[in-house]
Amino acid sequence: MQAILGVFFHFIGGFASGSFYIPYKKVKGWSWESYWIVGGIFSWLIVPPLAAYLTVPNFTDFLSSTTGSVLLLTYFFGVLWGIGGLTYGLGVRYLGVSLGSSIILGLCMVLGSILPSIYFDVFPKEGKDTFTMFLTTDWGQMVLLGLLVCVIGIIICGKAGMMKEKQLKTAVTDPHGLEVKTEYKFGLGLFVGIVSGVLSACFNFGIEAGKPISDAVNTVWKAANPTETTNFLYSNNVTYIVILWGGLTTNFIWCMILNARNKTFGDYTNAKTPLLKNYIFSALAGTTWFLQFFFYGMGESKMGNGASSWILHMAFIILIANAWGLILKEWKGVSKGTLITIIVGIATIILSVLIVGYGNSIKV
Repeated sequence: MQAILGVFFHFIGGFASGSFYIPYKKVKGWSWESYWIVGGIFSWLIVPPLAAYLTVPNFTDFLSSTTGSVLLLTYFFGVLWGIGGLTYGLGVRYLGVSLGSSIILGLCMVLGSILPSIYFDVFPKEGKDTFTMFLTTDWGQMVLLGLLVCVIGIIICGKAGMMKEKQLKTAVTDPHGLEVKTEYKFGLGLFVGIVSGVLSACFNFGIEAGKPISDAVNTVWKAANPTETTNFLYSNNVTYIVILWGGLTTNFIWCMILNARNKTFGDYTNAKTPLLKNYIFSALAGTTWFLQFFFYGMGESKMGNGASSWILHMAFIILIANAWGLILKEWKGVSKGTLITIIVGIATIILSVLIVGYGNSIKV
């Protein structure tokens, strides 16, 4: 039952992350850097402390009692992850929601799930899954099989994206209604996507670095609820604040540079644009984006902060993002073969989710 709840929470988190970019499409007359940082202020500055306040009593006490080294390392991984999140927006811009998310989050999923387990092989820690455990146990082998199947699904989605690019070269506009030469750039998008995927995996490292914070939250909660046998659903919410400070730092600096370079500071007060709607949709996008971590923490509390949680979370994001790509008609005008290819890729990712979920359910 705990595994089923964990899968459900990861699905909700994946839905939030795979859907967050949709409200940005309703923003009119603003440059990318303007709506990105407005949404980011909600994602990284406003909503995280609010979520912690609502779920963790006296949450600031846990921050003030944490050692500086833990806070600094957690923040550092947040800065690196922030660069990944920043380039995620560019990757989606150049590749589209479905292909961009597949490449970026696929890399993020693989690195974020495998590297920590290798680390714990070298530096063992009680309660942590190691890579050796994945290789030598039935449940671990099933999880790795799910990871492999998901990678195959990502490759299939990437193939569909390349087929799509060739077919769109003769079109005047891309599926977003913008000129292909200025928006759909596969080579540039692929490079940005790889950088984003590698650095985005640092969020999982940030959670691990901030584990003393979440452990302290969980300990206090269990002391107050001695009859409870499971972990606190919201134990990661305080850790997220520190990680997201790092993300805010990176994104704010870069967006201000772009505002200055592109002379777009006027976007925030431009009366010729629907200002109120732009702020509302940007805030909605940012809030939706944060909810992925809110529900990731809930899923992690049921399944443990190991490869299973990270793979499921990333796989659900990829699945939802690809589904949105179809709904938003990003594949409109492509051949039947290309459309079948992307559908097969999505189906393969769904299969990987089922395999990982099963592997976690048989874990002793």
